Amino acid sequence: MNAQTRAAALPITRPRAGDTEKITINLGPIDLGQIDLLVEEGFYSNRTDLIRTAIRNQLAAHAVVIQETVSRRALVLGLQHFTRQDLEAARAANERLQIHVLGLASIAADVSPELALATIESVVVLGAFHAPAAVKAALAGRIR
Repeated sequence: MNAQTRAAALPITRPRAGDTEKITINLGPIDLGQIDLLVEEGFYSNRTDLIRTAIRNQLAAHAVVIQETVSRRALVLGLQHFTRQDLEAARAANERLQIHVLGLASIAADVSPELALATIESVVVLGAFHAPAAVKAALAGRIR
């Protein structure tokens, strides 16, 4: 089993509803006022509700393109978590992982920077990458 296949064989799950990342956007006063008007009129419960709905509508409108791109770029869709045991197994098999995720990629807190360097060839994450600070620092040159 090669490194890409091993990574693809690891469990993949959808992030839970509470697993969110905070983003900041800048809006002009007219756009913001229109959002507030829709909230006041009861179309949305709050600003965040409108923004999430708008984003989901746009993602749905582009779903075919997203799926084609995920397939073409061999991205794991959802959540992919790497434990110390996963990386130790890759090291024992003399394999190097290429982590390609659309969603959330995470590395367990007990993974050492040395183990990560020995087993992870590259990290490409469209979304969020959670790992211990020392692991992120060690992999900095391999994260795109």
